[in-house]
Amino acid sequence: MIVVTGATGNVGSALVRELAEAGEKVVAVSRGEKPIDQARGGGAAHGAEHRRADIGDLDSLAEAVTGADSLFLLITGAQLVEGPAPAEVLETVAAAGVRRVVFLSSQGAVTRPDSDGYARTLAFEQALAASELEWTVLRPGGFFTNTFAWIEPVRAGRMIPAPFGDVGLPQVDPGDIAAVAAAALTRDGHHGQSYTVTGPELVTPRDQAETLAGALGEPLRFVELSRAEARVNMLRFMPESVADHTLSILGEPTPEEQLVSGDVERVLGRPATGYAQWAARVAPAFR
Repeated sequence: MIVVTGATGNVGSALVRELAEAGEKVVAVSRGEKPIDQARGGGAAHGAEHRRADIGDLDSLAEAVTGADSLFLLITGAQLVEGPAPAEVLETVAAAGVRRVVFLSSQGAVTRPDSDGYARTLAFEQALAASELEWTVLRPGGFFTNTFAWIEPVRAGRMIPAPFGDVGLPQVDPGDIAAVAAAALTRDGHHGQSYTVTGPELVTPRDQAETLAGALGEPLRFVELSRAEARVNMLRFMPESVADHTLSILGEPTPEEQLVSGDVERVLGRPATGYAQWAARVAPAFR
């Protein structure tokens, strides 16, 4: 049995779907009491059991992973900066029977190890490496799905607001992250591996706006936000330290953060999904 935490998220919902459709027994874990969001591809529609738990509550986590041998572990929200010690979390799941863990980390944990916003993520990586668990770490950068934040401006004013319009990063389709995670959860040969999961090319916010306009078949106006304006928006849904380091990456990426990794193709045997391919698939959400 495989437990997927963060099962309502962009990666988790895709992973639940992929594992369930492959015939795996899946438990989808979220903090909410309702079944996970079927509209995003997860949940009972794909035969997954739902359990309610919070990684910050070790008793609920232990109950959620009971009976599982593999775990997809994701920390988000407040857990990015606070919560039980990573070693305690891992000891809890190991005591419940989990032997294999795939951890969704972040590229910034290694490119910006001194950043407060990545301290806890890096601590989880280090705790995994020190544990007796079979582990794999996935380190993506930005997600294509971050552009869903543009849905309302596009619908309301045919406008796309974003900072750092001409800075390119190799953002990635969360579906590709989920596919790599599924491979690491269900196949041998990934123990001790850390994969940098990127898209196939550098894409700027301005590029994304033009690509999305093409997918919609109508013009969209790109509005470049200041760093301060973008920070105000980010603080609505992420801790301050996370917002600050995210803005640093978006505006002043290191050379390593702009490298296109071939890890998706190496693991899956196919190229990573490009932004144009992804935009064509999700364009109806912006109408």
